[in-house]
Amino acid sequence: MSQIIIAWFSCGITSAVACKIALQTYKDVVLYYTDTGSQEEDSLRFLHDCEQWFGQKINIVRSKEYTNHFDVIEKKGLISKHNYYPCTFELKKRLRYQIEDDLKYWDGQVWGFDISETNRAQRMIEQYPNMKPLFPLIDNQLSKANCACLLAKEGIELPRMYKMGYHNNNCIGCIRGGMGYWNKIRIDFPEDFERMAKLERVVGHSCLKERIGNETKALFLDELSPDRGDFPTEIMPECGLFCELEFMN
Repeated sequence: MSQIIIAWFSCGITSAVACKIALQTYKDVVLYYTDTGSQEEDSLRFLHDCEQWFGQKINIVRSKEYTNHFDVIEKKGLISKHNYYPCTFELKKRLRYQIEDDLKYWDGQVWGFDISETNRAQRMIEQYPNMKPLFPLIDNQLSKANCACLLAKEGIELPRMYKMGYHNNNCIGCIRGGMGYWNKIRIDFPEDFERMAKLERVVGHSCLKERIGNETKALFLDELSPDRGDFPTEIMPECGLFCELEFMN
């Protein structure tokens, strides 16, 4: 049986470099991108630029039931619960399960965790050994900044979300963003901000929480003051094919 390597492309800079290294390292690498329907439109330009760099097509897979993360939230009536994020599960994780079921066998799955995420990578190995995860960026001691430099040297323009100051190329209006993130979305993507604010009230759940005394309470977007939060210092994980809190330090 020939070697089969699955490499997950996310339209983020670290996954792009991880996929490139995988193609240089292994035979029979199959590239996949789970299109959530919610990423900034320049993401597809970046994907096609990377296809040219890779010399190989990326398989784009989409949910047949949901059009984007707003659709998931509306139909599920839920934004998140504990470490469960319905949009991540329905638009990414469920598709990964389907691909694994179709392939039935693989020799490894390539992930774009960088050198700062060694603890998360180790947790993934421990929790999902049958996945056979591979981390080429960690193996090569590469940081996210290193990946950005490598792409620049190749003449590949970064996705617009990075140039706008966002830490990751997540869905526009990611439910895991903090107060500063949402106030930046309010300015950069006002229609998406308003749509999520209205949707929160419909489903009765909020993206944000705040600590008041000894209690943690919901903070709805239509209650969020425009001066709250400090986006540059907020830690926001890149949304991947897992609910990533499982792998936090």
